[in-house]
Amino acid sequence: QVQLVESGGGLVQAGGSLRLSCVASGITFSMYALAWHRQAPGKERELVATITSGGSANYGDSVKGRFTISRDNAKNTMNLQMNSLKPEDTAVYYCNVKKFGRDYWGKGTLVTVSS
Repeated sequence: QVQLVESGGGLVQAGGSLRLSCVASGITFSMYALAWHRQAPGKERELVATITSGGSANYGDSVKGRFTISRDNAKNTMNLQMNSLKPEDTAVYYCNVKKFGRDYWGKGTLVTVSS
């Protein structure tokens, strides 16, 4: 059974930083691409960043240059370092993996950026 558990969210002032983590179980972690998505109040879920099994990263335009995605295969963990946070980054952040064509999601962690 695939489980994804996010942590690290919280309240931060604009310009600050947060580091999110996602611990995965039920998959051979090193073999899978992973992603962070976010959903702000009243908006659709948005792709934030992806990382391949080999460690190659891609980012949404709104976070390029500010966020860094990484993975630690030894710890079955994916991270998202978020710097220079803006109020518009306020959202619930979700960890995602696709296994055998099915998407799995964590419950999310709330990030609130105050102005």
